[in-house]
Order: sequence, then C-alpha cells, then structure tokens
Amino acid sequence: MAHVHGKGMMKEMSKVKDSMGREIMKGSMASVTVHTGAKLMSKLAKYPVLVFGAGIVAGVCVYKYRKQIIASANKAIDSGKDFVLQQKENLEDIVAETKEES
Repeated sequence: MAHVHGKGMMKEMSKVKDSMGREIMKGSMASVTVHTGAKLMSKLAKYPVLVFGAGIVAGVCVYKYRKQIIASANKAIDSGKDFVLQQKENLEDIVAETKEES
C-alpha cells in the first residue's frame, strides 16, 4: 500500500475530517427525527381517526410517487452491489500485495 506524506497527507486528513463531520450530522439528524416522530406518534395514538387519516395520506403519497420510490430503491441496490464489488477488488489487491511481499 502506498503511504501519503506531506501536502497529500493533509488533503487526506481533511477528507476524513469532512466525512466524519458529515456522518456526525447524519446521526444527529436521524436522532432528532426519531425523537420527534416518537412524540408525534404518541400524540396521534390518542386519536385513532388521526392515525387512520395519516395512513390514508401516507398511502396516497406512496402511490403517487411509487415510480420514483422504486427507481431510488433500485439505484440504492445497484450502488450497494458496486460497493461490494469494489471492496472485493480491494481485498483481492491487498491479498495479492501480501503474497508478493512474502
């Protein structure tokens, strides 16, 4: 594996720092969303008619945007497959380098 030194090292560290900040932000947003959703659902549970209405609204939205939802899901699946293949190639490269060094 190649090691990074000097200016290149600083660039790599900033990329790691940026991605770490992005992941922290995603985690925080997910936590806030779950907390807010839990409060909303506990209030909605007291009124079954509102729960039924929310279900109808959610169903209509899913039906209306079903093609975009399916396209997004397929895109995510393809991205996942590509990621797995890239990791497999990286692992094969590491194994090959290790065999060469031995």
